[in-house]
Amino acid sequence: MLAASLTSCGSETAATDAGGKTIVCTTAMIGDIAREVAGDDVEVFVLFGPDVDPHLFRPTRDDVATLMRADVVLYNGFHLEGYLTDAIHRVAEGGVQVFAVAEQILDSHEIIRNANVPDPHVWMDPSLWLRSADLVAGIVGDLVPASRSDANARAADLAARLAAFDAECATRLARIPEERRILLTAHDAFSYFGRHYGVMVEGIQGVSTASEASLHSIEGLVDLIVERRLPAVFFESTVSERNVKALVEGARARGHLVAIGGVLHADAPGDATTYEGMLRHNIDTIVSTLSTATEVAARASGVEVER
Repeated sequence: MLAASLTSCGSETAATDAGGKTIVCTTAMIGDIAREVAGDDVEVFVLFGPDVDPHLFRPTRDDVATLMRADVVLYNGFHLEGYLTDAIHRVAEGGVQVFAVAEQILDSHEIIRNANVPDPHVWMDPSLWLRSADLVAGIVGDLVPASRSDANARAADLAARLAAFDAECATRLARIPEERRILLTAHDAFSYFGRHYGVMVEGIQGVSTASEASLHSIEGLVDLIVERRLPAVFFESTVSERNVKALVEGARARGHLVAIGGVLHADAPGDATTYEGMLRHNIDTIVSTLSTATEVAARASGVEVER
C-alpha cells in the first residue's frame, strides 16, 4: 500500500510539493497547537476532519501518501489512531520523523489506564495538553532553525493562554454542587478531564469507540442514574446516540426522568472547529446543564436532541 501511495497521489493531496517544510497532524487537537506555534514558518496539515472519529478512521492510499510526503508527522499515540497506527509506523521506517504527542508529554505516572490500556484522551486536560506547545516549538525550530526563537515565543504565549483558560474552567466547574458533578457520556473520553477538575466521569463504551457496550454495563449505569438521581446524560458528536437513549429509557422505566444534557465534543472538535473552541463548548454545556438540576428536569420530556 505504501509503495502504491507514492505513485497515486494527485495534486489535491494535502502535503503538496510546496517548497517549504510540512508537518502533518492526525487530529485537529494536535493541528491547532502546531498551527499556532509554527505560524507561517512551516505548513501544517490535519488529516482528520472535524467530525471524524479517530478510533475508527481507515486510511486511504492518498492519506498514506500525505504522511509519506511530510517532513514530520504528529500523531496522538496510545492507539487513538487505531487503523492508522500501522501506517504511521511504516512511514517512520521510511524515514519520516514521527512524534506521538500524548505519549511524549506525559510522565508514566500521569497516564490513566483502563483495564491496563492507556487512555489516549490527554487533550481533555488543558494543563497537560499545553505542554505540546513546547514539543512543537522544538520540532519547528529543528525544521527551520531561523524560526526557533519565534516558535518558542509563540509556544509560550499559547501555553499561557491555555493555562488562563484552564483556571477559568476550574473555577466554573467548582461552582457545580458536588453531588451533581457527575458526567455520564457515550464513551470513556473524559477521564483526564474528570481527574483534573474533580468531576466523576462514567462512559457507556470504553476508551475506544470500537468497543461495544454490554447490556450489563448499561444496566449498571441506569442503576447509577436512578440511585444518584442524575439530572442529565450527554451525547458525543462522533458517537452514536443509541446507547445514551437506552440509558434515558431505562431510567424512565424506573420512574426517573433524566435529560439529554447536550452534545459534547470528545474525539474531534465538530462545529466548535478548534481545540479551544471544543473545550469552551464542553465547559459551557456541562456547567449550564449540571448547575441547576431543576431546569434540567424541566427539559426531561423526551429523548430527542437537536444534533
